[in-house]
Amino acid sequence: MATPADMLARLMAEQMQKTGTPTNDAETTTAPEQQSKQSAEIIQLPVWPDSVRGLPNTVLRSALFGAIKRGPRNFQQGREVATIQGVKILFTGPQLDQADLDVWMQCLHLARTEGVGCRIEFSFHGFLKSIGRANGGKNSEWLLNAFRRLTASVVEITDGKNTYLGPLIHHAKRNEETGHYAIEINPAINALFSDTGWTQVEFDQRMALKRQPLAQWLHGFYSTHAKPYPMKVSTLHELCGSETQQMKHFRSELKKALTKLNELSGWEWQIDSKDLVHIKKTPSASQQRHLIKKGKGTA
Repeated sequence: MATPADMLARLMAEQMQKTGTPTNDAETTTAPEQQSKQSAEIIQLPVWPDSVRGLPNTVLRSALFGAIKRGPRNFQQGREVATIQGVKILFTGPQLDQADLDVWMQCLHLARTEGVGCRIEFSFHGFLKSIGRANGGKNSEWLLNAFRRLTASVVEITDGKNTYLGPLIHHAKRNEETGHYAIEINPAINALFSDTGWTQVEFDQRMALKRQPLAQWLHGFYSTHAKPYPMKVSTLHELCGSETQQMKHFRSELKKALTKLNELSGWEWQIDSKDLVHIKKTPSASQQRHLIKKGKGTA
């Protein structure tokens, strides 16, 4: 009987064949008619402005990229990630944090114009600048390690009728002469970008919350809600993947993070006597259209 690893390898090999990706390191040449066919199979992500970053709601509403502090990473094998009801996420790979999410969302941002399934080239300097980090040996090594983590991370995300099984980054290559890198995003990732399955996150606001993992996670989570519903402090503790053990300490961290969000975005918050967190925010233009279409008060 085939193991899960064998099944994953077979699925990835089939996907590579569909997208025209070579399965070995040999240099290949492609006939013009084959190139045309491959180009037709390039899949485009939804289009979003340069000032925002598009991300699947399933990712932003889960502990896949946790609100955790910097430090040693545990390797997790088929771990079920905390997420909202109706979504299931299984994760294999090194533990991921909010800084890793900065890198992955920038990869998707580049892929939205080039298309998932094609090679996307960039310099380390330009990539670091795009996520608000200075160029230099320490940050370059950090970015390289982030690409290693994302390439080694395999997710199985099920949302309703759609399931994505595969790595967060298909693969990455470096040109040793120019120092430029090239990455490829699995075309199947598009399954997570249904009409109502993704959100535009205000990038400048997120960058203003750098090195504040809980505030960044809350910003992403509540960005996915047009009109947030009250949620228990304990539920947020689980969903964000916090490593803070005692609830009283997490509650204190939560209040500080929510205060920072209020200063940055104007979102109002309150924790009532039942330990429910209330958030009041103005929906984005696309969320307002969604609310009108649904004819409901929440999204």
